[in-house]
Amino acid sequence: MKKLFTLATAALVFAACNQKTEETAEMEVIESRLPEWAKNANIYEVNIRQYTPEGTFAAFEAHLPRLQKMGVDILWFMPIQPVGVLNRKGELGSYYSIADYTATNPEFGTMEDFKRLVNKAHELGMKVILDWVANHTAFDHVWVAQHPEFYTADSLGNRPVVAIDADGKPTDWTDVADLDYANPDMRKAMIEDMRFWLVNAQIDGFRCDVAGFVPVDFWNDATTSLQQTKPDLFMLAEWENPDYMKAFNMGYGWSMHHEMNQVAQGKKGPETFNEYLEKLNKEYGSDDCHMLFIDNHDENSWNGTVAERMGPAAEAMFVLATTFQNSMPLIYSGQEAGLNKRLRFFAKDTIDWTVADHSAFYTEMLKLKHDNHALWNGNYGGKMTVIPTEQPDKIYAFYREKNGNRVVVFLNFSGEEITIQPNLEAISGNYSKNGTEIPLVKETAITLDPWGYALFTQNMAAE
Repeated sequence: MKKLFTLATAALVFAACNQKTEETAEMEVIESRLPEWAKNANIYEVNIRQYTPEGTFAAFEAHLPRLQKMGVDILWFMPIQPVGVLNRKGELGSYYSIADYTATNPEFGTMEDFKRLVNKAHELGMKVILDWVANHTAFDHVWVAQHPEFYTADSLGNRPVVAIDADGKPTDWTDVADLDYANPDMRKAMIEDMRFWLVNAQIDGFRCDVAGFVPVDFWNDATTSLQQTKPDLFMLAEWENPDYMKAFNMGYGWSMHHEMNQVAQGKKGPETFNEYLEKLNKEYGSDDCHMLFIDNHDENSWNGTVAERMGPAAEAMFVLATTFQNSMPLIYSGQEAGLNKRLRFFAKDTIDWTVADHSAFYTEMLKLKHDNHALWNGNYGGKMTVIPTEQPDKIYAFYREKNGNRVVVFLNFSGEEITIQPNLEAISGNYSKNGTEIPLVKETAITLDPWGYALFTQNMAAE
């Protein structure tokens, strides 16, 4: 997946003796698995069923200009295919129990409705990726009747069987049937059904559900094959394993998310984030990007709302997710409206958009991600250096820098106002904070509100 992309070309024009000459500064060439368009991108998860009272593609389309204004780059659509009826859970069933890979859920709209939605998103400068469920299908998926050999058999040769996890054990996902990746014909069919969406709907990539339940060699083959159709394909794995990064542009930062919950609840101190940073530096490559989040559909429906899990630490945690090394921040449907209820997973449960409006905060954070090279993704961005403080059990501080750009981050993960005076000699200079120029010197005092944060930026080479 590696490609070479040019990050910047700077032209210096000099005048001498009334003669103008041009010199071009040496280009910095970045080797990256990320498509160039994703170098400073963020991602937004779309739950079509719950997004609007109608729960349709057409109704969601009206929100596109608002999301563009907020700064959203990638729209990740939860599965939009028909939901199986056999062994269905709840009234409407799971989005992840798919009855036909190459059709749309009629409750959401037609294929033409989805194509129109993708086209509109593209016109507004956004990319679209589709949730792909490769590990299992509904028990009444079209393959069950047409190709029963595509499914895993039990010890007696009966098939299909309930979905199996990465350890070969049956799951409690009783509405879905396990696919057999020992069957090469099934693998080929799966890749061609993925290609269908690239060709017919012009989507930009896939978020791959429980990617680690599927053999990594399949993903390597799938990505290589699909790139022949779309060279700038974007692949996101719902998995956290260095072995899978060759096939994917980005994986989940699940372990970081769990630590964020623990710190927000006072069960751990922010020093634990250094362990995650050490893990990134030791186990992953410099171009391995990780999606960080304070909410998603799994967390919201099964583990609690942002308010339940993170309380007043939520904004500081999103700042962390946006600024941490090799991280791409995720926003879940309704997060910008203060979504504060667990959305039902198997039934209609419309998001309440009147609770609050946090759009200004997210707009500011996404703009910072876009504008400051230090925060860019993978090899496009800068490495992270932790700043020691007097209260490491409460305060987390670090900076990142790249191409003359720097972002300095201070986060207070406690319920008390704290003033610190860290040694900032190595990064002293003039910074912007909330639009005001502020000098940082060796022992500048930084005061942080309870669960507050402070961001200082230098943007010397903005494009």
